[in-house]
Amino acid sequence: MAATHENSSVVLQGIARHVNCLGEENRNTRKNALLGIQKDTVKRRPPLDSPDLQLVFSEIMKPLLKAFSDPVEKCRELSVEMVLSFMRNVPTCESYLSYIFPVLVQRLGQQEISEPSEEIRLLLIELVMLMVKSSSANIGVYVDDCVRILQRTIVDPFPEVRKESCKCASLLAKSSPQYFYMQSESLVKPLLLTLSHQHSKVRTIVVETIGTVLQFGNGKSVDDAYSHLAQRLFDQTPAVRKAVTKVVGGWLLDLPDRYSYHHKLIPLLLTSLSDEQRDIKELADSLWHDIGLKYERENEDDFKDKLDFQALPPKHYPPGVERPNLGCRVLVNRHLSKILPGLVKDICDWVGETRIKSASLLYWLLINAEEYTTQHIEILLNGLYKASLDDETRVVLDVQRSAELVGYFVKPEIWKKVLLVSLRQSLSSGVVMTLASIVKGCTHDLLLPHQQDLVESILNPDICHTVEAKMHVQILKFCEAMLSVMKEDVKDVGQQIFNMLINTIGMAKEDNIRQNANELLDALAKVQGLRDKTDLFEAHTKPLLDSFGDGINMWTNFSPERMVFDALLIEAGPVVGKHLDDIIPIIVINLHPDKDAELRLKVFSLLSRLIMAAPTTLDSEHHFAEFAVTVLTDVILPNCVWSAGRTAGAIRTTAVSCLWALLQSGALTKEKMEPVIESVITQVISLLEDDNTSTRLLGCRVMTRIFDLMGSSLSMDRLHNMYPELLKRLDDSSDEIRLMMTKTLLAYLDCFEGGYDVSLYRAHLEAIYRGLLVHLDDPEGKIQEAVLAVLKRASELAPEMLIREVESVKHKHRSTTYCDKLIEHASNCRKEA
Repeated sequence: MAATHENSSVVLQGIARHVNCLGEENRNTRKNALLGIQKDTVKRRPPLDSPDLQLVFSEIMKPLLKAFSDPVEKCRELSVEMVLSFMRNVPTCESYLSYIFPVLVQRLGQQEISEPSEEIRLLLIELVMLMVKSSSANIGVYVDDCVRILQRTIVDPFPEVRKESCKCASLLAKSSPQYFYMQSESLVKPLLLTLSHQHSKVRTIVVETIGTVLQFGNGKSVDDAYSHLAQRLFDQTPAVRKAVTKVVGGWLLDLPDRYSYHHKLIPLLLTSLSDEQRDIKELADSLWHDIGLKYERENEDDFKDKLDFQALPPKHYPPGVERPNLGCRVLVNRHLSKILPGLVKDICDWVGETRIKSASLLYWLLINAEEYTTQHIEILLNGLYKASLDDETRVVLDVQRSAELVGYFVKPEIWKKVLLVSLRQSLSSGVVMTLASIVKGCTHDLLLPHQQDLVESILNPDICHTVEAKMHVQILKFCEAMLSVMKEDVKDVGQQIFNMLINTIGMAKEDNIRQNANELLDALAKVQGLRDKTDLFEAHTKPLLDSFGDGINMWTNFSPERMVFDALLIEAGPVVGKHLDDIIPIIVINLHPDKDAELRLKVFSLLSRLIMAAPTTLDSEHHFAEFAVTVLTDVILPNCVWSAGRTAGAIRTTAVSCLWALLQSGALTKEKMEPVIESVITQVISLLEDDNTSTRLLGCRVMTRIFDLMGSSLSMDRLHNMYPELLKRLDDSSDEIRLMMTKTLLAYLDCFEGGYDVSLYRAHLEAIYRGLLVHLDDPEGKIQEAVLAVLKRASELAPEMLIREVESVKHKHRSTTYCDKLIEHASNCRKEA
């Protein structure tokens, strides 16, 4: 090959003029000279062999290096490219470093970078990297120059320069660690400045470079770097987070001074166990496993007994989780006291992402800490209480998982003491949520002696009687946890849990909460071996009613006990009929006219609902009739008495509505009504004058029902006393009431006995006929038709009298059609008589 190539001296003679032209003032001359040199050397065809190329480079190196500072960008570019080409192809380049590095420092390593072109700066940093790579054995003396250059180029405005500089820094650290060690701190600050660059690829390579620089440099810089790396765990780019995971794992495995930084690095690696990307989670898990094994080997003497006599894996362990090895567990245990306080603070940070990451980290710390968690239970629980109230769903879920681990690893007698004190002091839904999650993680046998205390603490009225929806949700979760853990042994606290669920149904405003509580009632019945929810209410309704005690005398509309009472009676269904002896007195007391008006409205609403469904509630045992008169006389009639005000009017409407429902239910028979009929009629008649249209309308309906029920048992004197009030309603402002009154009058007339003494009661009949005939000329056709039907029915009492009355007023009516019909009907009645 040497025979086919010209030797180096020929080449040098050929380019001698070009070399001389490099000093000319004309820019084109210098550029053409560089192009000529390039053509005859590095681009020569066929190419020079390496020894000849090295001789040529030795002769023209200095002029080329001088051209690095040429004012013309193209000249600088050509000179740098040629030096790069020479350095890539010469056999040895160590002898040139002393000439090249000072030039590179002058171009790149000043306070202000001298080279303005981004592309040329990239070529220059590639040249630095090439020299470090090709002269790794002898680069030590130039480490200072390299670091000086890299300090500037790592923060270069051109992203490609930054990336190449980071690669160069990593290569330099690996090539001469003994020299690089003392200089590494100089690169940490520029690397950290670049760590937040907008390009994800730059951030990724910077993270990797920090890992290498600190691995082969001064480990003290970990203090400066770890907070920045922690911030990169929030990076939106998975590649950056993966790089952080790899770097931190590498440090925990191989960093010379890693024992001093375990408490700072462990949280970073464990955070990646909850990363969204599966490959990052798997990488973190693999690294953490290896770190634990290496820690075991390095501390074999300390672990000898534990390794030789390893206890069997715990029987009660979180499902779906692989238990960390001994080294991992001991590592966390030894540093948990340093990690946990700061972590608990971060879980309550104002930045949402910080809270999310911290909550997930806490879970993995507790997985590794296991029973050692006991020593930190107070600070841990305080953090869990606050974080349980977070607005971020992911934070709450991880906090619940962490609290569940407390149930797995800490004995109930330890956490119970701390938690119940906190519950009494704060009455927070966060404490109840934490308790529910801990109970979920407990074992049946350990929890059994403590279930009574736990349930009683939640049954505290200050907790159960809240209107806060969050608290209701957590109470239900607590009940659910107790049922799932204690199974059939929950019957020891079955009454308390039943009370809790009914309290929640009564206090909750959301339908989904009430639905969940009903589902738990079904579950409670099942674990207690009962057939269905009805059996459950049979077993627990009486004790709950008894628990109200004398407090029923002090109930108001806003009393929680009143709401619980409502919920109990509504949910109990047919069981209500078995406890009327307890229920009716409570209703009577709270519907006394002296009671708060709003309270009476609520209780009346409940009573109406129960009466309307009497066969499946109050009368399920067919005993309600025994209490119907009590309800009528002690509850309904006293509340029908007139008093001023809208609220009083609403109560009268509700009371008469209850009376209507009671009459419809069939509980008030004729025999039961006879002793009280006088007071009932007197009170209902007064309601016909009420200001409220609904009250008057219901009064008409009630009177109709009373007439149908009592029939001829009503005395003539009583009947004659009523018609003036009934006829008044035909002049009511409401057409609906007027029509209803015609039906009432039909029922009223049906009460008269067959042998009616017309001569004795002539005046009453004339008043009735005249009062009705007035409305036969009503503008409303419906009213006319209805009144005609009443008159036809009334004509049966005294047809001749009615004919005379009609004849006397016929000429005054606008239409004689109805009068003629009425006379015809009365005549027929007279003939039949």
